[in-house]
Amino acid sequence: MKKLIKIVGYFLILQISMSQLSAQPDTSSLKRDSLPKNDLQGSTSSGSASVTEPVVQSKKKPIDKDSLIISKKISDSAIMALDSQLVEDRQEKETAEGDSNEEEVPDFGRFFSRNNIFYSIVFLLIGYAFIRVVTYILNALAERSTTYRIAFKGSIPIVKILSWIIIITLIIIVIFEPTAATMLAFSASVGVAVGFASQDILKNIFGGIVILMDRPFVSGDKIEVDKYYGEVVEIGLRSTRIVTPDDSLVAVPNAVMMNSSLSNSNSGEPNCQVVAEIFLPLTIDTIAVRQIATQAATVSKYIYLEKPITVLFFNEVNNNHSYYKMRLKAYVMDIRDEFKFKSEMTELTVQELVKQGIINGKF
Repeated sequence: MKKLIKIVGYFLILQISMSQLSAQPDTSSLKRDSLPKNDLQGSTSSGSASVTEPVVQSKKKPIDKDSLIISKKISDSAIMALDSQLVEDRQEKETAEGDSNEEEVPDFGRFFSRNNIFYSIVFLLIGYAFIRVVTYILNALAERSTTYRIAFKGSIPIVKILSWIIIITLIIIVIFEPTAATMLAFSASVGVAVGFASQDILKNIFGGIVILMDRPFVSGDKIEVDKYYGEVVEIGLRSTRIVTPDDSLVAVPNAVMMNSSLSNSNSGEPNCQVVAEIFLPLTIDTIAVRQIATQAATVSKYIYLEKPITVLFFNEVNNNHSYYKMRLKAYVMDIRDEFKFKSEMTELTVQELVKQGIINGKF
């Protein structure tokens, strides 16, 4: 800003000096106005020679040599000042470009100093503890409420990933403070190394990110994939963990989850459909059996009554023997009670059928 003010000042001085050269007073007109009227009349009446002389004299403008010399000196000094200012600006610009080129050279020794590594480890430990506390709180809230359990559990993977992204970004920006050249060089080297060394891991990580964005299932859902069925307990960057009905923890790689067919029982809701199958002889009264099965499902303490109960009969043939396969479909209130509800519906239905003599309780 100061340099700009100087240049404008020099330019104004140059303009003033040029205006002084152009604006000179007309002394001949002043001299003619000062003459008496009689002299003017006499000059006009005396003849053509006397008339032409004052006209020629009116076109002449006397020049002040002293003011001309002063104005020329002022303009020369202004031009020299402008030239010197431009030279200084050019030199400062070249110096700044040289400094910037020196700063662009990555200094990996300063980048990976002991202090930076120490504070990065401390920051990672603090971030890890913070994520563990938040995860514990969300799990505790999820276990207290059946209605909001899946919502809380589904938010845990997103919270983890966002937290790690924020922690790593803060470490890079606040602690390491890399230049653009350092970031480019480091990213290129790390990208090449990771690309060759861990292709399978990158596939799983990419699969985990796609699962979190596409959300075919969330934590707490009951899914079936790659011959495994159970509740999703955790969605990680490398694998998804499922607890089977036999209380076995299965870790399925996210790449397999991406490339396999997947079945979701509840799709984010706390309730899901349960199917109980009972084999019956062809001689039964299907209307009476349907009423008994519907009543058995209705009186269960696990039933979710806001959705319908359905009883279906199918004819099956096995070893030249024909029989009915009854499928009792009802919804359980909590997906964790799925198999308890299935067992209770089966027990109540069979006991009532035996009690009414519809089927024989003997083998």
